[in-house]
Amino acid sequence: MVKKVSKGSSARSSNTTAGASPLAGAIKDSAQQIWLAGLGAFAKAQEEGGKAFETLVKEGLSMQRKTQAVAEERLSEATSRVSSMANDLQSKAAGQWDKLESLFEERVAKALGKLGVPSARDVDALIERIDALNAQVMKMGGMGVAGTGKPARKAAAKKTPAAKKAPAKRPAAKKAAAKKSA
Repeated sequence: MVKKVSKGSSARSSNTTAGASPLAGAIKDSAQQIWLAGLGAFAKAQEEGGKAFETLVKEGLSMQRKTQAVAEERLSEATSRVSSMANDLQSKAAGQWDKLESLFEERVAKALGKLGVPSARDVDALIERIDALNAQVMKMGGMGVAGTGKPARKAAAKKTPAAKKAPAKRPAAKKAAAKKSA
């Protein structure tokens, strides 16, 4: 603490300052006391500096752990939010892709139908019909598709009446036949 200027101190300071005012002496004494207080604080800080430093390091370490835990928590929250948003976008995109794919398939099927190309459903129906006919042929005694197919054709040819063959209209063949008979 700074001492108040007293008459005794001014007398002392006047002796040392040789005619200086009492205020200047008081300022000088106050500055001296501040200097000594600073030196005392420095000495005390040197003595307790190691302890204070260790205490500050411990507090800093605990603060770092707390902030790291909070940062990790916030990071996991952000990650889960982004992940859910990505899943939502993926499901929406998949739905749109399915719609686009079905639309494309419909348009291709219409175009192929206009061109007269049979659909997979038509081919499946024909395969079922062939299988049914093959089963009937097998019941009638033919070998059917399992063999070479030639006996089944002959059996089918026997069952159907022979069509009358129209004579071929070939002028060269008629001339050759006329020459042989003449």
